[in-house]
Amino acid sequence: MVYSAPMNDVLRFTSNLAKKTGELLLEYYHPSGITTSIKEDRTAVTEADLAADSLISESIRENFPEDGLLSEEANTIYPDDKSGVWVVDPLDGTTNFSLGLHYWGVSIARLIDGQPDTAALCFPMLGELYTAQRGEGSYLNGTRLAAKSPDNNQPFTFFACCSRSHRRYDIKVRYKTRIIGSAAYGLTTVARGSAVLAFEVTPKIWDFSASWLVVQEAGGVIQVLDGDPVYPLSPGVDYARNSFPILAAATPELWSEGRSKIALKA
Repeated sequence: MVYSAPMNDVLRFTSNLAKKTGELLLEYYHPSGITTSIKEDRTAVTEADLAADSLISESIRENFPEDGLLSEEANTIYPDDKSGVWVVDPLDGTTNFSLGLHYWGVSIARLIDGQPDTAALCFPMLGELYTAQRGEGSYLNGTRLAAKSPDNNQPFTFFACCSRSHRRYDIKVRYKTRIIGSAAYGLTTVARGSAVLAFEVTPKIWDFSASWLVVQEAGGVIQVLDGDPVYPLSPGVDYARNSFPILAAATPELWSEGRSKIALKA
């Protein structure tokens, strides 16, 4: 059944901005790849990242001048005088993008008092737009999402993870492993019911804030593997310095199972 996703003005703006940014990125995309630079933190950046970041930043400042902005390519310090703060990754999956692969997209979240409240993620090459509002559910192209346990009538499900997972952790999860190359997309696979578990070892706050809300509103569980809770975010903290091992699961039972099968290597 197809649902009409409820949209207030904030989510409508966020969704339209994610789609518009995705269209801009398509102008830079090429199947044979594009030139990439390496930042000081050893992550990749392209001209497309910077153009997308500029578009998003200008749009938010024009339409929500009272809000703060946290972006991978610009300000990374959480403001101490704003209730509404946008957390943005203008191009998640930059390596995939630069190599001409399809799994990359735009991640935009608005936080209220440090908690994810509105989210939109656009993956243009896949034709997928994920949206979520706190308390209103999450949607893929207008169809409501629901995380789900493995189905006995469907023998195939998977465990999504990043390339660092097996290098840093001993993992004994019993499901098929898939490395997608986009933290934002990997986490949404739990929300859409494709994966039962998703694990990201070193994502930054902009890599997962939008997906976090999408997973929660789909009925899934998403938490840090160990340590203090991520949210609410703390004013004055430079989030470029903080990475969070994130585990998402379709159910609390699957989260506990996944946690028991993932151990940091000695």
